[in-house]
Amino acid sequence: MHILIIEDEPAIRQELKLLLENALYQVTALEDFEDAAKEALALDPDLVLLDLNLPGESGFDICTRIRFASEVPIIFVTSRTDSMDELTGLMKGGDDYITKPFQAPILLAHIAAVLKRTARGGTELSKLTHKEAELDIARGSISYRGQTVELTKNELKIMHCLFLNKEKIVSRANLIEYLWDNQVFIDDNTLSVNITRIRTKLEPVGLHDFIGTKRGLGYYI
Repeated sequence: MHILIIEDEPAIRQELKLLLENALYQVTALEDFEDAAKEALALDPDLVLLDLNLPGESGFDICTRIRFASEVPIIFVTSRTDSMDELTGLMKGGDDYITKPFQAPILLAHIAAVLKRTARGGTELSKLTHKEAELDIARGSISYRGQTVELTKNELKIMHCLFLNKEKIVSRANLIEYLWDNQVFIDDNTLSVNITRIRTKLEPVGLHDFIGTKRGLGYYI
C-alpha cells in the first residue's frame, strides 16, 4: 500500500516516513509544494497524510482539489487543535483528523481503519494468517488461539516475509536482502539470533515448531 505524505516540516516528514516504512508501507514524501494536489493525483496513492499549514496553498485547499478528482482517503495530520478546523477538514472531504504530537500506534491504527473503511485496504493490509496464527502488522504482534506475543521491528519484518511466502522456503540470503530493502541493517549472525528469539517467543503461546528450518536452504512456515 502506497501512502503520500504532504508535510513541510522536514523533521516531522522524516519521522512519518520512517514510521510508515517500518510498518511496511510504500511511502512518498513531497518536498515541493508548488502544486501538491496535482502531484498527489499523478501519484495516485492509496492514502494521503496532509498537513494544514503549508507554503502556498493550505491543506484545506489541497484537499478540495484532490477530492474534486479522486476519492483517495485523506487524513489531516496537523498541530491545529481547534474543533472548527477539524470540522472544516471533514467538510472539505477529509476522512480523519489527527493532531500533533501524535502517538505512533494510534496514527497507524487510524491509517489502517481508514484504508479498511474506504475499501482501499482490507484486513490483508495489516493482518496475515497461517495455521491459525495471525500476524498483525499494525500492532507488531502474533496471535494464536487467544494469546498474543509482541515482536520487535526486526522480528516483525522477518515474520512478514515468511507469512508472505508461507509454505515456501525462504533462503537466509533472501531474508537478509528483504530486510535490507526495508532499511534494516542485518547480517547472517543477527538473522540467526532473531530467528531464535522469535521461536522462543512463540513457544509459550502454543506455536511449537512454527518456523521450520531446511538445512542449507532457509526457513519456512
